[in-house]
Amino acid sequence: MSFVWTIAEQYDGHLKAVSFELLSRGRALADKLETKLASVLIGDGVTEEQMEELIRHGADEVYSVQDPRLARFVCESYSNVLSHLIKTYRPSIILAAATSTGRTLMPHVAVRVHTGLTADCTELDIEEGTGNLLQTRPAIGGNIMATIKTPDHRPQMATVRPKSSRPLPEDPSRTGKIIAVPVDDAHIDTRITVTGYRTDVEDFVNIEEAEMVAAGGRGMKKAENFALLRGIAEEFSGVVGASRDAVDRGWIGYPHQIGLSGKTISPRLYIGAGISGSIQHLAGIKTSETIVSINTDPEASLHKVADFGIVGDLFEVLPELKRRLAERNRTEDPRQEANR
Repeated sequence: MSFVWTIAEQYDGHLKAVSFELLSRGRALADKLETKLASVLIGDGVTEEQMEELIRHGADEVYSVQDPRLARFVCESYSNVLSHLIKTYRPSIILAAATSTGRTLMPHVAVRVHTGLTADCTELDIEEGTGNLLQTRPAIGGNIMATIKTPDHRPQMATVRPKSSRPLPEDPSRTGKIIAVPVDDAHIDTRITVTGYRTDVEDFVNIEEAEMVAAGGRGMKKAENFALLRGIAEEFSGVVGASRDAVDRGWIGYPHQIGLSGKTISPRLYIGAGISGSIQHLAGIKTSETIVSINTDPEASLHKVADFGIVGDLFEVLPELKRRLAERNRTEDPRQEANR
């Protein structure tokens, strides 16, 4: 029996990256508890080769529940399946991603199995002596960090921010078991049909998946100046982000907000302009591969964690950076630059 579970996510038969991120969290907990780690996959069309990839990234077992009727996420059907698995195998800990799927599914399941749920966790650990899951998440608008536990009910359930941890390196020597779980017709809720997805949502930006993010803070001074960052982002085929301060001032929409009260990102390149670097914001960018900070204050907190710090006026630095990038990218694929 597996003690720790993570919920894998798929779309059109392909595993999402967050499935592997969760395994790194789950593996650390399972090792502390000296127990097995399983990944639960609900969907359709995911090959056995992809499931083996979950094992090579840390899982001991994969519970595979596949059916054409589960190809698209429908909360009621997925909840029926997962609740049945919980009652059958009785895991102690279940981790899911704080994605739209995880944030919809896990509260529904928590009510069904009569347990608690801590959402948007940034840190997880095991309490010495009790084996309880310590679930840390921002509270009161991100101003404090609260640690929560569920001592009296099982399973202990938490959602974890995407991009808040890196997948474990793939280990070709790892072996595990793939368990095909048959689908009960009674678990498919036929009242709901997915007809499609909207792509015309105003101000939508998939900042969590971006390879490059150019972000601005209070130092941008006004909304119109974010055009400077859009110019930089375009050179890298990237997106524009922002600090909470910039969003609160109405300079840019909430989907662009980075930090504990916004999105956690892990791009290959992050550029922060006019951002001092509050603890909340730094927590949202800590897994970025390369961090560049532009600020007139040499003591800015973002400078201290940056790989490259530019002490200067962003209104001089950004136009010059844009000019040099445009010049270089005339003869070079801009995506290559983002990989440097």
